[in-house]
Amino acid sequence: MPDGDLSYAGQPPPGSYSGGGYQPGTQQPMSIYPGGQQPLAQGTIDPKIQQWFTTVDSDHSGVISAKELQAALVNGQGKHFSDTACRLMIGMFDEDQTGTINLLEFQLLFNYINQWLGTFKSYDQDGSGHIEEKELSQALQQMGYRFSPDFVTFLIKKSDHENHVKISVDQFIVICVQIQQFTEAFRTRDKELKGVITIDFEDFLKVALNASV
Repeated sequence: MPDGDLSYAGQPPPGSYSGGGYQPGTQQPMSIYPGGQQPLAQGTIDPKIQQWFTTVDSDHSGVISAKELQAALVNGQGKHFSDTACRLMIGMFDEDQTGTINLLEFQLLFNYINQWLGTFKSYDQDGSGHIEEKELSQALQQMGYRFSPDFVTFLIKKSDHENHVKISVDQFIVICVQIQQFTEAFRTRDKELKGVITIDFEDFLKVALNASV
């Protein structure tokens, strides 16, 4: 990437579910393509993304690891993205489970990240590189989630271990992706679309472990 940073771009992601954090039988899960648009024809690579891939692939192996991705991404506070965020993002598109992504997978990841960046930037009004509880709540509402103030406070405290008041863009991405993963797991088990499920202990552990990094 030209400046070692993934700049804000793309459109805010379409909503997932609305009402009480999850409302059965409503919208489809978030598209991984900016603005809900379809990707380039299969096998077609954007030349700019090809250039960024080459830059990020520091060992010239033809694939990108979480460490290489972390070295290339800097948040608005001048810090590299967290190891957790980078491993989570790599894992989302690592189809062969090698811990790395190839060029095609990188293009999907790049487009996906930029959706979250677009949403984050729209609430980072002062360009400080972080958002606070009120802004996080608004961003989640834009994505279709209606969480209680107590739950949003919990999300902030879980992410901001020092001050418990604000989150950076990489922390925001981790929160949003994990919420989406849990929502998908809930939706697949909500067969009758009631917004309530019964889950046994082992199934619960599978859901939790699949959403962890």
